[in-house]
Amino acid sequence: MPVRLGTRGSALALAQAQQVADALGGAELVAIRTAGDERPAGEAAPPDPCGAGGDKARFVREIERALLGGEVELAVHSAKDLPTELPDGLEIAGVPAREDARDAYVGPAGSLEEIPEGSRIGTSSLRRRAQLLAARPDLEVAGVRGNVDTRLAMLEADEYDGLVLAVAGLRRLGRAEAIAFAFEPAELTPAAGQGALALECRLDDPVEARAQTITDRGALATVSCERSAVASLQASCETPVGVHATLVAGGRMRVAGFCGLPDGSEWIRDQLEDDASEPERLGAELAERMRGAGAEEMLHRAGEMTA
Repeated sequence: MPVRLGTRGSALALAQAQQVADALGGAELVAIRTAGDERPAGEAAPPDPCGAGGDKARFVREIERALLGGEVELAVHSAKDLPTELPDGLEIAGVPAREDARDAYVGPAGSLEEIPEGSRIGTSSLRRRAQLLAARPDLEVAGVRGNVDTRLAMLEADEYDGLVLAVAGLRRLGRAEAIAFAFEPAELTPAAGQGALALECRLDDPVEARAQTITDRGALATVSCERSAVASLQASCETPVGVHATLVAGGRMRVAGFCGLPDGSEWIRDQLEDDASEPERLGAELAERMRGAGAEEMLHRAGEMTA
């Protein structure tokens, strides 16, 4: 009997789930509507899950209920959408090989410096907003809603001069040609887990062994480090926080972090490198250093600005 894979029903989520199904040698995709999904025409949309008062668990809660209820054996999530605290009885079963974690610029420019002065840039992410304005306070950063195709259509209709989207999402949807350039992590630190998929299952379920067969140990380590930092900072999608870990030579791991105010007026960046054998410890250590530099107070102020 094939494994039943729980997934959101968006084009991107289904593309990601199909990749996992193919890697497993076949699986049944079970599309589950979540509170974070777009509504049918005429139905009121819920609050933005990553806006003021939002809740990132909106993207996964119904899928986790299906897992706990035995409706599916395995769930496929964008790792950046999975809260750091999982419900009792569930665990991360694996992380397949990671796509490019960087953010992409879609619009007429070849670098951050080349974006025309005063351009109206569309992004729904406070993390991206804070870093764009920190580097380029002349830009107008405006919220944007809808799936990738909807956002690209808005750009074509000149509602925006440019968009910032995830490289991984554009590639998985076959829209890589839209990417003008990718921001380097030192310019725009990605969200924890960006570009990675997280496979979730019930504790002690035999399906975990199958998930392990397609797990990339390096991807699992970097995602674990990033999630540890976010958990230690008590950050969410309501807070302008980026964390990006990479494996470097000599069995070591480097992790960089960013937090700032949504208007880009103040920010903190830090970076650590250490042995890669304890990724969670390294992430927590980065968070502790950032707290020592004022991150906790800064994130409190950021929350007040977006309340």
